[in-house]
Amino acid sequence: MAIEMHPHTADPDDVVDAEIIEAEEATRTARAKERIARSRTQAAVAFAEQRARVAQRLQTWFATADVSDAQLAQEIERRRRLAQQGREAEVRGRVKALQAKLRHASQDEAAGIAPELAAAEAQLSVITGSEDADRMKADGRSLSRARWAKKAGRLASAIGVAVVYVNVATAEPMAALAALGAAPFGWWYLSRPLLDASFTQAGRADGVVVMVDQATGAPIPAEEAFVPDALANLGRVSLIKRESGRVQGEADLVTALVKAGIITEAQRDETHLAGVIQPSGPGWTATVELPRGVKASAAISRLEDLASAMRIKKTRIEMSADTSDEGHEGRFVLWVADEDNPYGTAKNPSELITAERWDFWQQGVPLGADARRSRHTLHLIWFSLLIGGLMGYGKSYLARLVAAAAALDPTVRVVVITGKTGPDWAPLRHIAHRWIAGATPEIIREVLDVIAGTIEEMQDRGTALDRLYEEDPESVPEGKITPELAKKGMGPVLLVVDELQELLDGAALVQVPVDEDRDPEAGGRGKTRSGRDLMVEGFARYVRVTRFVGGMGVFITQRPDADSVPTKLREVCAKRASYRVKGDRSAKMVLGDDAVAGGAAPHLLTEASRGVVVLDQGSDDGHVTLKADVIDLPEFKEICLRGRQLRDEAGTLTGDAVEYGKTHAAEATARGLLADCLAVLDRDGVDRIRTQRLVDLLQTHDSARYGDLTPASLQALLRDAGTGTTRKLGPIDGMANPNGYTREQLADATRK
Repeated sequence: MAIEMHPHTADPDDVVDAEIIEAEEATRTARAKERIARSRTQAAVAFAEQRARVAQRLQTWFATADVSDAQLAQEIERRRRLAQQGREAEVRGRVKALQAKLRHASQDEAAGIAPELAAAEAQLSVITGSEDADRMKADGRSLSRARWAKKAGRLASAIGVAVVYVNVATAEPMAALAALGAAPFGWWYLSRPLLDASFTQAGRADGVVVMVDQATGAPIPAEEAFVPDALANLGRVSLIKRESGRVQGEADLVTALVKAGIITEAQRDETHLAGVIQPSGPGWTATVELPRGVKASAAISRLEDLASAMRIKKTRIEMSADTSDEGHEGRFVLWVADEDNPYGTAKNPSELITAERWDFWQQGVPLGADARRSRHTLHLIWFSLLIGGLMGYGKSYLARLVAAAAALDPTVRVVVITGKTGPDWAPLRHIAHRWIAGATPEIIREVLDVIAGTIEEMQDRGTALDRLYEEDPESVPEGKITPELAKKGMGPVLLVVDELQELLDGAALVQVPVDEDRDPEAGGRGKTRSGRDLMVEGFARYVRVTRFVGGMGVFITQRPDADSVPTKLREVCAKRASYRVKGDRSAKMVLGDDAVAGGAAPHLLTEASRGVVVLDQGSDDGHVTLKADVIDLPEFKEICLRGRQLRDEAGTLTGDAVEYGKTHAAEATARGLLADCLAVLDRDGVDRIRTQRLVDLLQTHDSARYGDLTPASLQALLRDAGTGTTRKLGPIDGMANPNGYTREQLADATRK
């Protein structure tokens, strides 16, 4: 059977489907090409915008358009002020040196020093005067120069970076290629979207970018200031200006309190400021109102945590309870310094150095200045002072301020007891009613006798006051001594006890027989008691029973622990001062628990805090941290000599000082002779002189005093004054090698 083959005929429907598919493919291709073209166009536009932003940013940077005139003026004033401070410090140092030189100069030397001192003081007055302050301000010319200098600096920086890169690429091509890896990030950073054209940066204030609307001139709120998105997302935008600890506002400060753990995040809305953040000396202050139930003492104990939250050193922060009329237990005062060491490192000479006399009653003791540059005075009448801290931070200097003020008031009687021998308190021998040094058993017994005798004498004074009150009540108000009574011989008594720990250690080795009738605690007739217990009780009893009749005590210890600062003695000292200690436990040993809980923090002082003391006033005023003034030992001796003369004139020189003056009268004579010898050598313009020639010059200088002087008697006097024997001078006055003295030899003797 044959099969008939017929050719295939296309289905009309299949033809239509193919045409549709072909048309759709063409459409998709066209759309893809359109998208590619549009993407290329958008990329080109975006790249062009990036290039424009990069160019604009670079142009702005090189043209210093990002720096306002206000910023430049502030920078200029800061540099000028630093320069002025340097000049002021230099001139002030010269003035102090000339003043010290003038105090020890002879009459002829003083005539030459006085004009130089006057000129230096005039220069200092000009530097610190208002006219010089006006010169700190920047004018248009200085602003223009500063802006061109900044432009040149930026251009030089850019050229320097390019030169360094070329050199690196030449020497280490691989390193140069690695450095190029940062190029994409740099391009992204520079090509970030710019601010809207209607806004412009007006400057900075306290670390906050200040923006203003060009159309209205109104400032933009700080929270709306531009922050790069990438940095904001990373959480790396600091709300606190690192160099000053300045916060932007209340919200910032509350955030720091949260991060420090003082309050919780849930308590944020309950925490606010009483008032506003405001400048205070070289820093700023704020009063913080804590949430109900949160105590100020708990906040103060977290000072170091707050410093960490603010990213500054703890030495820049002071926290204290608010003791004002509006204050309460849930409010504290915060002060933040602009510098890490707001007290400075320079020594501040005390005004007592140049004072001819002092009124201990009315003027008190000038102590020094706190970090805010406010001066503080200690009034010790009716009170006693305990001073503690580590060795070498300034305890003796603080006590010396008290002793110097007392020395210059001839109505004050001074009793000195020190556990170590040495020169620290030796100048007080010129005025001290009693002066005892050491800690041997014999000296310990002497100390106990002196304390007992002083208490008995002061109690007799109390009896006299009672009798006087009966006869003339108006002369004894409140049953206390008065300045008028002090001038009549009933003056205050200042007991200075240094090296308390040495005295107590020495007393612990001494057993003292005690009369049962006088001391019921002795435990029976013929019994003994520890000298340490008796000494602690004696000092504490002195403070308690002599206060209203003018008794004052200053007790100094350098080992603040339970043994060296007995609680019985500390608690009767209303005023307490502590230099640096290690740990809050030692701080509490000196200042007490309440003071430390109130913010007194000597344990937070650092190695750089030498001379800085935390003083608790023992009243509602709370504590203060200050840099104490300084009186060096030679100046302290001069003060004590003036105090002796004042007591001689007032007839109040008593006790050991009288005998010391008799046995050391030769010292004063020798000191005067050495001064005269140096004066005649300087006037003659020589640095070595024969003995006979020196006799002739001295007789011409003061014939009344040196009229009978001979070479032999002069040699004896100078030998006693510490010069030693005569020396060979070499060729002089036509002689080959005569004997005599050199100026250096005489000057060395004055320093012994």
